[in-house]
Amino acid sequence: MIYITRRERFNAAHKLFREEWSQEKNAEVFGKCSNPNWHGHNYELYVTVKGHVNPETGFVIDLKDLRDIINTRVIDKIDHKNVNLDVDFMKGKMASTEVLAMEIFNQLNGPIKEQGAMLHAVKLYETENNFVEYFGD
Repeated sequence: MIYITRRERFNAAHKLFREEWSQEKNAEVFGKCSNPNWHGHNYELYVTVKGHVNPETGFVIDLKDLRDIINTRVIDKIDHKNVNLDVDFMKGKMASTEVLAMEIFNQLNGPIKEQGAMLHAVKLYETENNFVEYFGD
């Protein structure tokens, strides 16, 4: 089994809040991240795929195909967008980095399997100090 990772970057705005809570409660729980006027991040996304090397190609997955899957299923939908308002796979979900990483995993899992590889992990950096890793259920 071998692992290969592709990095992509995107910029997006979001806020953490619950509509059923008052602004005061949101601020108490989420702090600055509940700013009513949103805030943004320069995210770094690492997608790690695993599998066996195809003896004909020497690849687990063609990195051009992996790039295209990531861009089509995630980057094109989220880059320079508002995660809470504009991203179809985040509709009705908390826009935390944890949930975002899980939903990105869900977007990529099927198409990567169709290429004969397995999605091992999604690592999503929100800041240089904070990141999430998700390995699936």
